[in-house]
Amino acid sequence: MSRLDRLQRGLDQTLLPSAPATRPALLRIVNGVYTGVYLARRVRMFRRVHRTDPSLFAPVGPVRVLRRPLPPVVADGLLYAGLAADVAFTAGLWHRVTGPAHAALLLWTLSYRNSWSMVFHHDNALVLHTAVLGCTPSADALSVDALHTRAPRPDSWRYGTPGRVMEAVTAASYLVTAIAKVKGPLGWSWVRGESLRSQIAADALRKALLGEQVSSTGTRLYPHTRVFTVLAAGSLALELAAPLALLDRRLARLWSVGVFGLHWGIKVVMGIRFRHHLTGVIYAPSFPLERLLPLGRRLLRRR
Repeated sequence: MSRLDRLQRGLDQTLLPSAPATRPALLRIVNGVYTGVYLARRVRMFRRVHRTDPSLFAPVGPVRVLRRPLPPVVADGLLYAGLAADVAFTAGLWHRVTGPAHAALLLWTLSYRNSWSMVFHHDNALVLHTAVLGCTPSADALSVDALHTRAPRPDSWRYGTPGRVMEAVTAASYLVTAIAKVKGPLGWSWVRGESLRSQIAADALRKALLGEQVSSTGTRLYPHTRVFTVLAAGSLALELAAPLALLDRRLARLWSVGVFGLHWGIKVVMGIRFRHHLTGVIYAPSFPLERLLPLGRRLLRRR
């Protein structure tokens, strides 16, 4: 094989990688379980939001089609429909219908919630990942639909591409964050860490005034300005390096571990929880989850 052929083959594997049907199936299950737990634990909060003063309603995203809030009963119904669609999506039941329906309902539910408060940008990746899995053949294995098909599914780019698109979505979200920092008033001087240090101090002061728990780690680190320079430089470097993770599988996994640690560091220092990131679900597309299936089968046999 010539060097040009190897380059072409490598490019094809990068853009349209081949994978077994179990890879997007496992991503579907992991994503669906996380989303179901995320929504179910917040049903009461969503119901309270649906009954908020209409004067505070500021629609965002697809909710902009509304001039006024929905009746609370209708908003509650869409929330419960989203939960039901998530169950069907996770189980892989009638995926061609429930997949897109679940993605649309999740987009609506979270956008409607954001229309009453601050916009939670960290939900964007979850919505986009769900859309990718809901609109691709992620239920051709490990699903109720797949029970009717006994013939094994061969590896195909159709099963490798969803994960790559999800990785691209994740990388884009980090790159946009980095660009916003360097395009802000401070420019590249943001890397000095003073802005980060001030942000942590302001967050701690706000929590103290509201009677919330303040991170003791952030308070202890505040006098040490060099620490914040290291933290700022490291976080910005990881965010700017996000597109590079799309070029190599090993680099993607290394980058995922790095940003996973970054978010746990944010939790420790600032007490801010980006749950989608802290669980590692957002980084699952970078790893061959299907390799865990034989291990799971062996454990079940032993039991």
